[in-house]
Amino acid sequence: MPDSNTGLATKSALDIEKVRQDFPVLSQTVHGKPLVYLDNAATTHKPQCVIERVREFDAEQYGTVRRGSYKMSEQATLLYEEARQKVADFVGAPDRKEIVFTSGTTQAINLVAYSYGRKFVNAGDEIIISNIEHHANIVPWQVLCEEKGARLRVIPVNDDGELIMEEYEKLLNEKTRLVAVNHISNALGTINPVKEIIRKGHDAGAKVLIDGAQSSPHMKIDVKDLDCDFYTFSGHKMYAPSGIGGVYGKMDLWESMGPYVTGGDMILQVTLEKTTYAKPPARFEAGTPPITQVIGLGTAIDYITEIGLDNIFEYEMSLLDYATRLLGEIDGLRIIGNAREKASIISFVLDVAHPHDVSSMLDQDGIAVRGGHHCAQPTMIRFGVPATTRASMAFYNKYEELDALAESIRKVIKLFS
Repeated sequence: MPDSNTGLATKSALDIEKVRQDFPVLSQTVHGKPLVYLDNAATTHKPQCVIERVREFDAEQYGTVRRGSYKMSEQATLLYEEARQKVADFVGAPDRKEIVFTSGTTQAINLVAYSYGRKFVNAGDEIIISNIEHHANIVPWQVLCEEKGARLRVIPVNDDGELIMEEYEKLLNEKTRLVAVNHISNALGTINPVKEIIRKGHDAGAKVLIDGAQSSPHMKIDVKDLDCDFYTFSGHKMYAPSGIGGVYGKMDLWESMGPYVTGGDMILQVTLEKTTYAKPPARFEAGTPPITQVIGLGTAIDYITEIGLDNIFEYEMSLLDYATRLLGEIDGLRIIGNAREKASIISFVLDVAHPHDVSSMLDQDGIAVRGGHHCAQPTMIRFGVPATTRASMAFYNKYEELDALAESIRKVIKLFS
């Protein structure tokens, strides 16, 4: 373990023990062992400030938004829109109205597939994704292509889990209508060169969606600098409540698109003969939204911003470097995905045990990791494995927990050998 006063730990500029005190869940034990939570790519835990803000809002300030003319409703609406502004600032959106709230990244991608895809993708057109996408960024495009008679094309990856950019360039042509890729692979941790992907996609006349579910909690995002057309995210992966997320989209695109879900509050006028729709973002937020979750998201963003995304990224990279070297020393363990640019995710397989068995055995030592295909079966197929064990780190993890992970893995290997 690095010395707490030298080396990688010093560079983080974070007081990790103080950070950990902000997360009540981290103080518990599992099977009599201290919890080591390393499933952050699946979901993250909430700091006390988010837990308390949600409680406070529900207990003292809750009201429906955008509809009531009484004080509580007006106050809730103000807080709701303040949270939208926080999201816009967090991702670098020029206008808060370019942020549409959804239940998370999955719904956000489906929104774009439905509202943009069904209007602008036609028979013979092509959509490009990569070989290392989450199912949420594969299935909606498959459905759209099947319905429209379009073609889904795939950027291949090399043995390290990096997109082969030369092959991407070959896929782009005048038929390409949309490119949809993740910023960071949830299964491998690969950080994709999204700015280059966006630029090349635009050069071919395509629109580009970036799945930011794994990037938004870990690094600074500037959608204006990236120049992406859509950028999606999930609150529960960034220390906010579940059931909330959203999508940034350029305003001219939002204005050109019809609604994904229809109903109350997304309209200007309804008669029995005809309905006219509200302007974005209301057009895409039918019904009563997840108000409390939005407030919690805003507080989570405040918390992350106060800590500093640069500090978070730097510290998590030190964790990744330490864990990679630590696990790399274990005989019989093979890391899947060794991209030069990686986030704090390590997927691995053991020669002697299936990932499901590995994760169950690690749980006996209080260590929470994910065993499975991680909703990325094409990635598993590409690397010739049925599944992997995945350890995904956040800024509240510490080096001692990675030591515990390595020790527990060695116990598993010894047991099964």
